[in-house]
Order: sequence, then C-alpha cells, then structure tokens
Amino acid sequence: MSEIRKHYFLDEYCIIAPGRSKRPSVFKAEKKEKASNKCVFCAGEEDKTPLATAVYKNGSILKDSESSRVTGWDVRCMPNLYPALAPDGGEVNSDHEVFPGYGFHEVIVETPTHENMIPDLSDEEMALLMKVYRDRVIHYETFDKIEYVSLFKNWGEKAGASLEHTHSQLIAMPIKPPLLMEEMKAIGSFSRCPYCDIVEKESKSERLLYENEHFMVIAPYCSKVPYELWILPKGHINHISGFDQDHLDSLGKAIRSALSCLRDNMGEIPYNYMFYQLRDEPGYHFNLKLQPVTTKAAGFEKNTEVYINIMPPETAVKYLQGNFQDGPE
Repeated sequence: MSEIRKHYFLDEYCIIAPGRSKRPSVFKAEKKEKASNKCVFCAGEEDKTPLATAVYKNGSILKDSESSRVTGWDVRCMPNLYPALAPDGGEVNSDHEVFPGYGFHEVIVETPTHENMIPDLSDEEMALLMKVYRDRVIHYETFDKIEYVSLFKNWGEKAGASLEHTHSQLIAMPIKPPLLMEEMKAIGSFSRCPYCDIVEKESKSERLLYENEHFMVIAPYCSKVPYELWILPKGHINHISGFDQDHLDSLGKAIRSALSCLRDNMGEIPYNYMFYQLRDEPGYHFNLKLQPVTTKAAGFEKNTEVYINIMPPETAVKYLQGNFQDGPE
C-alpha cells in the first residue's frame, strides 16, 4: 500500500510506493570492468593537474610550486580545471539581477591509490580526510565575500563524476543557498531543534542503520530515493568547524560504514553525498545526505517536487543489514 509521507519538519512530501517493485535487489549495480588503473589524480601524475594548493603528507600541509610538485602525498587539493566559479570573476551587465561568477572550485583527491574507494580506507585515512574537509571549508570561508562553501562528493559517472579516481569537491560562493535559508526559517519556528528530535526518535526506530559515539546513520522516514541515508551528529553542532578530532574520527567511520553497507549489498552503485551546515547559524544542525543514483526524476517529480520512492526506508535498512531475503525472481 502506498503512503504519502511528510518531511520531518519541512513542507515536503514523498510517495512511498513499494508495490512498484518486488525485490530490494532490483537496484543492485551491475559489475563492470574498471576503465583503467591510472589517471591524472594518481600518484606520479602530479604534473598533469593544476598546482595543488594544499597537500597533506606525513602530518604536514604543503603546496606545489611552479618548480616543484609534492609527491608521496596522502591527500591532495587543487583547483578544478573547469571551475563553476573562479576568483577572477569579472564585471557583468544585464537587465536582470546578476552577480559576477566569483568564488572557488576545488577538487580533493582522497587517496593516491587509483583502486581504493571510501570503504577501502583505514580509520586513519578517513580521519585525515575529515580533517581535510574541515580545513578546506574553514579556509575558504575566510575569504572576502564568500558566504557558503558547498562540500560534496560525486561517485560514478551517473552521479556526475567525470573521473573514476575517488575524489570530493567544494565550491565556495558569495551567496547562501536558498534551500538552507528556507530550512532555517522552518527551524526557527520550533522551540527545540527539529534535527535533535529526529536524532532522539530515530535512535529507537527500525530506520537506524549504524551509530557510534558521536554520529548515527538513518534511512529517513521521508526518503526521496531508494536507499537514501542521512548522517547526523548526536549532539547539536551547526558546522564542521565545531568538530574536535574525536568527532572527525566518528564522522569518518559513519561515512565509511554507510558506503560499505551500500557496496556490500548493492555493488558499485553511483552516489552523491552532500554536507549541509551554516557557520553563522547556531540553531542549524549539521547533516550529511547520501543519495544513491537509483532512479531518475521524471515528469511527476519535476512537476510537483514530490518524489516517488518504491523502496520503503524500513525495508532498505533491513536489506543493507543483511536481514531481508529477496523473493523469487
């Protein structure tokens, strides 16, 4: 039986329609051969990319120069070769409201090893990656006119990744996303943080996939897409700058656990994950949304902004935990 479910606290809806699919494994990714085992993001290929602005190596933070590229690195950060925004955004003229395309667009190469992906990284490697995320967000937020730093990861061609070597991106821009501003308005109408309520309620629900000391992973009640997952800090923290090393360690483990569950049960399924945070809004609650690319938005979704999800989040969690058996083909 289908259900129309409302978002926890926003005026958003999704339709959970399990009758449109018989088996959780219908979304399982097909196995495919790797296209290559070396690319411009690999160790030894540093001269094929823009100069790195931050290179993490053996506990130090270095940078490339015109005469020398840092090798033997752990994580490498560089300007995107095809940036959406650039620091030299020029003047623009229009009859409509318009701003120069000022900002920064950076690529974060998470590992020098081409074959490795997030589930393959060690605790130490994940902790370092989380530190890099925190450092780079804070770094770009210090720039004049930068209002928001969007931190995200696309993995797989269908999720928008142009290279298969695992990497994340950030775009620092001079505007705040209207989506988050609308969310902040809704949060301000409550006497208590609604995300804190979500943490409390879902910690006891069948939608809880994983938890550690500081974070939990849930399949949200109002999942827009099959196998959507949210990662939430258990305590109220509005921005990654508020995470100490213990929180960064826990965040890395939560992300890796979520992606490991997906890979172990769904194969190499494409996905996006996105960080949501507001540095100047203590009432906001940091969160990370992970959305596998399992379906395409079609006419109904584009016409209504109401998403049809044929995989109930409760079933999704059972499947990802290995507690659900598919029926016959």
